Amino acid sequence: MLSSAWAQEATDQAAPADTAAEAAPVTIQDMAQGAEDAPVTIVEYGSFTCPHCAAFHADQYQHLKEDYIDTGKVRFVFREVYFDRFGLWASMIARCGGEMRFFGISDILYDTQRDWIGEGEPAQIAENLRRIGKSAGMDDATLDACLNNEAQAEALVAWYQENAERDGIQSTPTFIINGESHSNMAYDDLKSIIDSELAETQ
Repeated sequence: MLSSAWAQEATDQAAPADTAAEAAPVTIQDMAQGAEDAPVTIVEYGSFTCPHCAAFHADQYQHLKEDYIDTGKVRFVFREVYFDRFGLWASMIARCGGEMRFFGISDILYDTQRDWIGEGEPAQIAENLRRIGKSAGMDDATLDACLNNEAQAEALVAWYQENAERDGIQSTPTFIINGESHSNMAYDDLKSIIDSELAETQ
């Protein structure tokens, strides 16, 4: 698991933090789509720097959203995994826009993953992430506040570690479907599992 040192590194490319803002307790919210009373709940554990996660969101997720999430059959919860500091930075940018913008920013992060990661140079990645935040309508002051929020970064890392330990997350993407863990799979296989779960609720 990652240590809390990642939370400190999340602020390395930003301006000095506002210590007054850090004093407030931080509660991390699950980001979710779909009906709250949907018969099937899918929790995806994914990293914004994971190529397999980007491939899932470009393919299977699009079908899942159209066929099940938007039709009220599946409640989809996305939980970030932090295998590196860049994934944490990306998460802080996605969450900076609030719940309404989270999935839209997530789509951009996955669609342009190779571009914003580039050659892995930290300062350039931080600038690329800021550019994505601006494209989503956030200004420099808002982005600085989000990236400088050390308390938020530490809370996100602790939240990830607690979730990953509880659900036995070793790789991404991993899916918890109505409480049962599954590794990445083709859409037809995912559809079969969902349909089986739906049949049991009828």
